[in-house]
Amino acid sequence: MKMSIFRTATALGLLSVFLMVGLSTRISYGAGSGEKPDLPRTDGRSGSTPISRESDFVPSYVELHKSGELARRAGELWQMMESCTLCPRSCGVNRLAGERGYCRAPGYRLILAAIQPHFGEERPLVGRGGSGTLFFSHCNLRCVFCQNYQISIQGRGTAVSINDLAAAMLSLQELGSHNINVVTPTHYSPHIVAALDIAAGQGLRIPLVWNTSGWERVEVLRLLDGVVDIYLPDIKFAASAEAGEYTATPSYPEDTRAAVLEMHRQVGVARPDSGGIINRGLMIRHLVMPDSASGSREVLDWIAENLPSDTYINIMEQYSPHHQAFNFPRIARRIDPGEYQAVVDHARDLGLTNLDSRTARWLD
Repeated sequence: MKMSIFRTATALGLLSVFLMVGLSTRISYGAGSGEKPDLPRTDGRSGSTPISRESDFVPSYVELHKSGELARRAGELWQMMESCTLCPRSCGVNRLAGERGYCRAPGYRLILAAIQPHFGEERPLVGRGGSGTLFFSHCNLRCVFCQNYQISIQGRGTAVSINDLAAAMLSLQELGSHNINVVTPTHYSPHIVAALDIAAGQGLRIPLVWNTSGWERVEVLRLLDGVVDIYLPDIKFAASAEAGEYTATPSYPEDTRAAVLEMHRQVGVARPDSGGIINRGLMIRHLVMPDSASGSREVLDWIAENLPSDTYINIMEQYSPHHQAFNFPRIARRIDPGEYQAVVDHARDLGLTNLDSRTARWLD
């Protein structure tokens, strides 16, 4: 359904306000007030009406909201910030008392770097309306090749409240986005689930995409069961040596494999609807790096051995040395076409059948 120019301009204006001034829509929810507020109300008043859509898909978080379970999950995640164990690093800092852990993320508020309908994601997420993307600042990894290090490591962005985040979700839906795509969400899990609860009460009805590095705690993922519709994890490395050298996280491969299995248990294989849009399922990304630094063949071997052959896989070719990558000779260059072709051929030889369209064009 086409939106009027007025409605589009209104929604875009709301997004601009969020980024410029961090406007709080109903409840002041920032640190520094000397108080420890409760989670925001989710009574759904002053709601927004979603635009009509071709798909009959209803996100599972809607029922969790109606039953009160979504608010309960948000509260349980929130308590984890008192001795932070939201990610496998488990710093143990009290973010609610103003302490900052390894990721440097704050407690009561969250930092957003960008809000936009994004058209550069996988085609089944983008469709015609784009993927409604929320780019969060800070990260629990330290990838030396990070192309967004100003956001993930330096923490550039705008402080917003949970209510701002909920309103942004509704505005992205109003713009016609096919989903809400939360990028680097792990350290803001409590805020996202709380905002989702508010937004669901005000008419949010599009899938939630958990766009993650893959480095997640299974215990936290279980609290997201029925909350997340689409898991979009990276599997960055096959071996702990390279993961330690390039992300400062030697446990990355083991932790991520366990996390991906849990994600698959929750949402299963990603399958498009009649319009080519994926509303539910697991979509894996793997970035091919120079000199087999990411262990691409081993990553694909593991997928073939542990997941269905039609698991959605995007084998990405766009590696470029950013940030500190030039200090590491092995990864201080782009990959060449032959390196990428060899990985795609290996996926085919393994019988992996559901490759992203940008990957599949490399097949004979």
